[in-house]
Amino acid sequence: MAKKKAAAKKTAAKKAPKKKAAKKTTVKKKTAKTSEAKEAKTKKTKKTKRKTRAKAAADVRKKVYWGVFNHAMKRVALYEFNQRKAAEKRAKELSPEGKPPHFVQKVKEDITE
Repeated sequence: MAKKKAAAKKTAAKKAPKKKAAKKTTVKKKTAKTSEAKEAKTKKTKKTKRKTRAKAAADVRKKVYWGVFNHAMKRVALYEFNQRKAAEKRAKELSPEGKPPHFVQKVKEDITE
């Protein structure tokens, strides 16, 4: 029986290194397969992809106004660009002492024809 136990230990010791070597070779095979698969995908995509041209956006014309706004950014009044003094006067009228101030700011709006 002593011979059988010694033989069993030797075979177990010999099998272990073979398993490790087998794992290393399988890892190499997987990397080779993945690189081949990537190359195949890139070749297919190069043939099928087309670049589309973006359509030129229509030119939108804008006009600048002076807007009078309250503290909540809500527009209260709108004046032409050359009437800034009137817009500032209106902002002063709307914001007496003790209340949140009104202010004047540029507003750009699209011109529709």
